[in-house]
Amino acid sequence: MKFKNLISAIFLGILALPIKSFAEEAGTINTGDTAWMIVATALVLFMTIPGLSLFYGGLVRSKNVLSIFVQCFAITCLMSILWVIYGYSIAFDGTGMVPGTFNFHSLFGGLSKVFLNGVGVDSVSGTIPETVFVIFQMTFAIITPALMVGAFAERMKFSAVMLFVTIWFTLSYLPICHMAWGGEGALFVNWGVLDFAGGTVVHVNAGIAALVACLLVGKRKGFGEAAMLPHNVPFVLIGTGMLWVGWFGFNAGSELAADGTAGMAMLVTQISTATAALSWMLVEWLRSGKPTAVGIATGAVAGLVAITPASGTAGPMGALLIGFLSGSLCYFSATSMKRTLGYDDSLDVFGVHGVGGMIGATLTGLCAAEFMGGAGIEAAGVGAQICAQIKSILLTLAWSSAVSFTSLKLIDMTIGLRAEDKDEVQGLDISDHEEAGYNL
Repeated sequence: MKFKNLISAIFLGILALPIKSFAEEAGTINTGDTAWMIVATALVLFMTIPGLSLFYGGLVRSKNVLSIFVQCFAITCLMSILWVIYGYSIAFDGTGMVPGTFNFHSLFGGLSKVFLNGVGVDSVSGTIPETVFVIFQMTFAIITPALMVGAFAERMKFSAVMLFVTIWFTLSYLPICHMAWGGEGALFVNWGVLDFAGGTVVHVNAGIAALVACLLVGKRKGFGEAAMLPHNVPFVLIGTGMLWVGWFGFNAGSELAADGTAGMAMLVTQISTATAALSWMLVEWLRSGKPTAVGIATGAVAGLVAITPASGTAGPMGALLIGFLSGSLCYFSATSMKRTLGYDDSLDVFGVHGVGGMIGATLTGLCAAEFMGGAGIEAAGVGAQICAQIKSILLTLAWSSAVSFTSLKLIDMTIGLRAEDKDEVQGLDISDHEEAGYNL
């Protein structure tokens, strides 16, 4: 009898093997994809704290370094909570969306997932736990508003920064994110736009908001009259290195799987970044006679920005093109264009992220073409794809500008935007936080 039971158990175990295999193929959690996405999530968070904090912190004067670190840290905390309360739902709840049809939910997601309703240990998104998808996308929601602080660094008071990023996150980041990544029926999806990891969602969106903010806040005291040099260039290079490494999670992680597309995204990210850094360095070397550390670091960031929307569809040759153009064109936008127009974008957020994002988003339509070694768009469809990319850029520019202008005006009329003159002269470290970055 015992022998019969043993044979039955073995037979049932053999039958269970294909059942388990079928379940895995049907879309249950894949442990390899999950492990990679947990790593990718940590890498993207690492980009903000401490990568962006060090990059921006090194570029400002010593009396404002702590204010940059605190702003990045506080934004990380604030966006995490807002994402849980309503951000994830507005960005990714597809309730009411109809494929190919435009309606309200093509712009804004539903509210069925507020407070992460229905997200538990058993919920799945693709081949990974939904909890991992939630926090991966949370890290994008963290770094995007944090990028903006570089434009109005050293002069906007802390309370105004926190209120501005809250409003902008709610009314600009979330809808643009939904339009691009909300699924079938979302506006950019209906248009056929390619934005693999956030050219419009992150960089164009934040870049134009940063430009509007620096114009409304006004120039730093002494801008154009006194030198405002970076106080710690090694910080800048260390922060750039952290951003570079973290960006592999940003781009390759956006595939949401450990597969060939993720591998190609990682490869083209490296190629574009290296090319852009050298491109910026060479242009600067030819124009000024010296290649600077800040220059090559900023060029690398421009390459990271520009390859972001194309990272899932471009091949190596496309990455070379995107890297070369972003490095050289962002150099001119952050130097000649800024001087000619006279605005004080403290750390060149618009010149690098705004312009770089537009370059990358536009070239995505070209570099996805089969003849460029991309994902396989036929030559005849390149023109239509580039038009779709430009439409998404123009809408993002208009939407983010309107939200930024309106919210900043309201903040200025209520609590005020700018630090008082004496506080700006003293430095925001002391005036906002009653602490100093360095105690000698």
